Amino acid sequence: MKVIVVGAGIAGCAIAYELARRGAQVHVLDGRAPGRGATFASAGILAPAVEGHNPELLHLTSCSLAAYDDFIRRVRDDSGLDVDYARNGTVQVAFTPQQSAELEQNARRFASTGVAHALLDGDAAREVEPALSTSVMTALRLPTQGYVSAEQLIAALAQAARHRGAVFATAHADRVEGGAGGAAVFIAGDRIDADAVVVASGSWPVAEQPGPVKPIRGQLLHLRVDEAIAAHVLWGPDCYVVPWRDRTVLVGATVEDVGFDERATVEGVRSLLTAAVHMVPSLDRAGFKEVRVGLRPKTEDELPAIGRSSTMPHVFHATGLYRNGILLAPLTASLVADLVLDGREREELAMVRPARLGL
Repeated sequence: MKVIVVGAGIAGCAIAYELARRGAQVHVLDGRAPGRGATFASAGILAPAVEGHNPELLHLTSCSLAAYDDFIRRVRDDSGLDVDYARNGTVQVAFTPQQSAELEQNARRFASTGVAHALLDGDAAREVEPALSTSVMTALRLPTQGYVSAEQLIAALAQAARHRGAVFATAHADRVEGGAGGAAVFIAGDRIDADAVVVASGSWPVAEQPGPVKPIRGQLLHLRVDEAIAAHVLWGPDCYVVPWRDRTVLVGATVEDVGFDERATVEGVRSLLTAAVHMVPSLDRAGFKEVRVGLRPKTEDELPAIGRSSTMPHVFHATGLYRNGILLAPLTASLVADLVLDGREREELAMVRPARLGL
């Protein structure tokens, strides 16, 4: 089966790899190099308990996190590349009584659902993470969560997909069509036919008219530190801090509804630095490497759109992953591959049908 994947972000590359691994003839099209859109500005946090703010999203992200160990093992084996991945846990902090009450409420919810956690007062939090500010009143530690380097993962996924025979081309898809006998992608007037097309183009619509997915700008800071500042991913009310093995740190991320504007701004950088230093004062001495900017694809209900198109036979969607593209990559890839190659509709697809968005 020949499948064209439109989009080479984390969703597109994960899907391309899974399809190629299962024997499909895969072609990936994107106007940029793999992972140079929203994925480039992702911190790669794997934290369903923090990001899963509604039952459907919590279920999807938890299922995907459960698949991550095997996912990373396969990608490493097929690519021959290392990927910085750790289930070292997250520590979410509070600075005010109101924020502390929210963490306490979350702790009670985790206790009732059997999620491993520890609620800490400020002193206990600083015993776990000595670099935390003395302003931290309460912290919630979740030991099974973690992070993955989005940059390394996208490189490994693309290499693994190529190893399995996938072909990547730098080209912008102008239009997608689907009929009874297959599907097609149009590029600068040329038509490329396939048995199926998977649209995984994130915020960027593959049509002249805007789609139901809104771009939300996220700015992310990449800093260098002289010594390790934390053993966990740190999560505060206004930013998160992700320590990498190479003694660099990611600080993110802004949430800005500014259309298709990918510029870094002074305001965004200043707000992230202020929040990061408030949580970890020693970051005031960090070196500044770069600002990363990406447009995260958000739907109205903040759930992704994954599954068969409601209007075009043999066209499938995998978009709207918003802030959870990296976390949802294993699940998204397997859901799409099951559907495209085997016609198998897993129960999770009922939560994320593209038809609810008119796709």
